[in-house]
Amino acid sequence: MKLKIFLIIIPLLLLMAFSLFFPYKQIIAFTFEDEDKILAYLPIEVEQTFQIKYTHSIHLSDVIETYSASDKQITLKELSYEDFAVGMPSNAEGDEVFEERNGTYYITNMNRQFQYIDLRLGQVRADHRIIYKDHTYTLSNFISPGTWIRISTKKLSFWEQLKGVNISE
Repeated sequence: MKLKIFLIIIPLLLLMAFSLFFPYKQIIAFTFEDEDKILAYLPIEVEQTFQIKYTHSIHLSDVIETYSASDKQITLKELSYEDFAVGMPSNAEGDEVFEERNGTYYITNMNRQFQYIDLRLGQVRADHRIIYKDHTYTLSNFISPGTWIRISTKKLSFWEQLKGVNISE
């Protein structure tokens, strides 16, 4: 009788542990640049696009970078901005397309791949925001301005989700 109970309980405990600790949820992770500690995260579907929007510190107009996220990397797909100035490209590279529409400059057909993006969260003007599925999330609501963060894709377990800050909630 004890053996039967043991043979039932052990597999159930292993299944529970697996369910708690197996990474399955695709996210965009915001971590300290030099640590792997997640400050906040945004659940995202694989191959879906998201945008980083910020106000350029010199010409004070919005810049929008459009990315797609896969299991291991982030790919820059498009860049849009209103002013040529310091730090902004004046043309496209390779197969990219540069065009101007209604006073906004676009570089499309981009395929620049990164394992992560390092970013210092703006303290004064930048107002870094993440746009995903028609929702805008202001990063300074979740992460202190001035923090040097790393943006990457990861998979989280149910346990890790309980410990982190989901910015979509």
